[in-house]
Parts: sequence; structure tokens; C-alpha cells
Amino acid sequence: MRTSNSFGIHFILRMNKQKNGSAPVYARISVNGERIEMSLRKSVKITDWNLVKGLAKPKTIDLKTLNNNLEQTRGMLSGIYQELCLTSELITPNLIKNKFLGVVEHRHTLNSLMDYHNLQMIEVLAPGTMKNYYTTQKYLREFVAKQFKKEDLYLTELNYEFITLFEYFLRKHQPVDHQKGMTNNGVMKHLERLRKVIRLGVKMEWLDKDPFAMFKLKMNKVERGFLTKEELFAIEDKQIKIPRVQFARDVFVFSCYTGMAYIDVMQLNPQNIIKGIDGNQWIKTFREKTDTAVNVPLLPKALSIVEIYKNHPRSIAHGTIFPVISNQKLNSYLKEIGDICGIQKNLTFHLARHTFATSVTLSNGVPIETVSKMLGHTSIRTTQIYAKVVEHKVSFDMDVLKNKLEVEKQENLRRAL
Repeated sequence: MRTSNSFGIHFILRMNKQKNGSAPVYARISVNGERIEMSLRKSVKITDWNLVKGLAKPKTIDLKTLNNNLEQTRGMLSGIYQELCLTSELITPNLIKNKFLGVVEHRHTLNSLMDYHNLQMIEVLAPGTMKNYYTTQKYLREFVAKQFKKEDLYLTELNYEFITLFEYFLRKHQPVDHQKGMTNNGVMKHLERLRKVIRLGVKMEWLDKDPFAMFKLKMNKVERGFLTKEELFAIEDKQIKIPRVQFARDVFVFSCYTGMAYIDVMQLNPQNIIKGIDGNQWIKTFREKTDTAVNVPLLPKALSIVEIYKNHPRSIAHGTIFPVISNQKLNSYLKEIGDICGIQKNLTFHLARHTFATSVTLSNGVPIETVSKMLGHTSIRTTQIYAKVVEHKVSFDMDVLKNKLEVEKQENLRRAL
């Protein structure tokens, strides 16, 4: 953050407002290249003004009195500037002018902006998304307390350096509950959320400049994991005797064959399963995250899992297809499944969604447009993230092409004879 400022006060005449040879006197306040002018409600003859010194020529008692008043004004403005320097605030000419004139500004802070955003978005964004914004705000509070020894900052104090310092703080932050720090993309996600909130503040005219204007988010490309068909079949066919682990396996496999996210699976209810136009059972619901429609035909494996759990006492109590379980517990049980099945990949529930997009649909020739619809994506560009080119699918496609070229070659040879 800025620790020193360039500051200056110069008195000028407003020549465009001259009348009868006299012009009003203005104070020009400059801070770090920015300046503002303020009327002092005094006038002087243009011929009695010293342009170089920015004062009246002391030819008479009245002109000497004017100069004394101007110097008093200079002292008061300088005092305000020094006071602001002690508070470590971002100093602007307008702030100095308002304090001199006694104008009380309602100065918005970083926390008040975050609170405003979260209050406005709580009915718009999904609970999981809101949780992420609360986490970003928590890190901001920790950062401000550590870096500036304050509970909050005025929005006028935010600049490019603030963003870079916050980025460094996030990269070096060491969680107390586990050993690993944030990945680059984890850091960028927090900055992305802060940027969205800051831009809201700019739109609301709570701050003049966007400190993110020159900052570029740098996301690393991440290869999204998925299960191969062989790994999926190994999990499906594994005999598991522990009920909680068996349930975790079943609901995970259900997601592998439907592409549904954790929250949408847990909220699935009997009314969401209907007979489609083809006479088969379909899931018709809306994604919690984006509120977009999801229409997925139930494949036999997914339907068989529904039949197992739809009459479970806990399912009936909650009015859902599956007994409700937390994502954290589900993921911990999936780690056990990975060990039991000898799968080295990091099994998480979201891996099932990737598996549906790759091994179950795209690698079996389902068009990406269809997959995009079933995943509930609003843009096919989002689906392309999941569009892995599985090696055996490439091999299969090339075999088809090779056979086609061979047939065409033989056909041309016959025609030549």
C-alpha cells in the first residue's frame, strides 16, 4: 500500500469567471497527480494578482488581509492532509476538500461491500456458492488484520497493490486443520469472487476505480480425473458388506450413470422420476447450482439403484429417493472404496460426474450436445472441459476410418480393372 504522497496547494484565479476586471480566487489541491479546485468565495482584481506566487500583490491593507486569509486556508488544508496521513487512509483531493468544507461522507468499507453482496445474492446463488463467498470474506478479514492491523478498510484504500498482497497472503496461508495450502486455482477462485464483489462496488459508485483493472487472473489448466470403464465396473461388482460403504458406493455409481452432482442427488425426490415420451423412466429436475433444467433417461444400472433405496425409512422420512448423507462423509467412505477396489485415483463424489461425461457417454459416441443437456450446462463450452478423448475411443474411431479407407481402395482397384 502507498506510504507517501505528493501534496500541494496553489491559489489561482478563475479567469473564465472574471467580471469587471476581477476574478474569483480558488484553491487548487493536488495529491499524487490528481487535483481538485475549491472556491474560496473571495475575488481580486486581475491586475493585483501575482500568478507566480499564487497570492495577491500586497499593495494595500485589504490585499495583505487577503493573503493572510489564503495562508490560513493553506495551513488548514495542510493540517487535514497531515491528519489523513496518520490514519494511513488513501488520500484524495476530494477527501481533503470535503473535510475542509465539513461535508460528511458515507464511506463504504470492504466488509460492508461484502455484506451487501452476500445479502443481495443469498436468494440468487446456491448455498454451496454462497459458502464460498463467506470463506473468501473470512480470508479477507484475516488478511486485513494481519497486513494492516485493522478490522476493516475503506474502499478508497483498495488498489492494485492490495490485490497482489492478498494474492501472496492466500498462497502462503497455512490451514490449521490440514497440511496442504491452496493451489494456484484455489487462490484464483478467491480473487475471482473478490473481483466480482469489487465490480459491484464500482457499479454502485461506492468506489471510483476498479483495483482489478490491470490484474489478470491466471488459472492453470487442470486435467479433470475420471474413472475408466474397467475401474467403474470394478467398483460396481465389488462385494461390500459394510452398509454405510455399500450405500456410498451405490449412490456414487448412480451419479456415474446420471451425471448428477451431490446436492442434486440428495434432493432428488419421487416426483422427479417420470415416464418419458419413449415410455422409459427419466429424471426431470433442476440443477441447484445454476437452476437449469436437467432431463436424463435412467439407464438400467441407475434405475436398479433407485429401486433399492426409494423405500428406505430415511428416504421416506426426508421425502427423497436416497437417504441424506453429508458430502464430507460420502467422500470419506469413497476413500475406503478406493482402497478396497485397489484404485489409486482420488475418489470424490464429483469424480462420478466426470466419469459420466467421459467413460459413460462421450467415449461411447453420445454427442457432446446431448451430454451438455443431460449435465445441465448453460453453455457447451463448459461441457468441453469434460470432453476427454479416451484412448480406446480414438483407437475405435481410427479403426472405423482405416476400414472405410481400405474399402474405398479396393473399390477403386476393381473399377481400374
